[in-house]
Amino acid sequence: MGSSKVILCLVFLLCSVNFFRAFATEFNVGGDKGWVVPTEKDDQLYNQWAGKNRFKINDTLRFEYKRDSVLVVTKEEYEKCKSSRPIFFSNNGKTIYILEESGLYYFISGVSGHCERGLKMIIKVLESATPQSANHTSSPTVAAANVANAIHGMMLVGVLIVGVFM
Repeated sequence: MGSSKVILCLVFLLCSVNFFRAFATEFNVGGDKGWVVPTEKDDQLYNQWAGKNRFKINDTLRFEYKRDSVLVVTKEEYEKCKSSRPIFFSNNGKTIYILEESGLYYFISGVSGHCERGLKMIIKVLESATPQSANHTSSPTVAAANVANAIHGMMLVGVLIVGVFM
């Protein structure tokens, strides 16, 4: 009976994490255009996009790009458009980045000259949950699927609780 309770606690913990993640939003960085060098030198293009959205802990950013990269860097590296030791690096063309804590995140392209031409962005993650902006790019279908997954997880926990104590 003791090992059953340990297993139950582990399952409950895992389901709880998924329950709270279900209310996170996935944002497509840059909307339909994705993570691309602006056609005109505009170093505020992506900051303007970010300013139209509200980001909270556990939201995700989806970067879609070709022959480029995404780096998370310090404020100083952001301002210089250069980093020799980024906090995060990806160049797979479809990068997902989870905003794990509140505060400022600095993103730049790692391809020479792209950051200077405007392929950079600052994201501010809010400390407390607030309603999402109408400008986020997550679909209602994705949100409904996330809620359904959370409900499914909680039902699984309920079934396990009944099974352990019967």
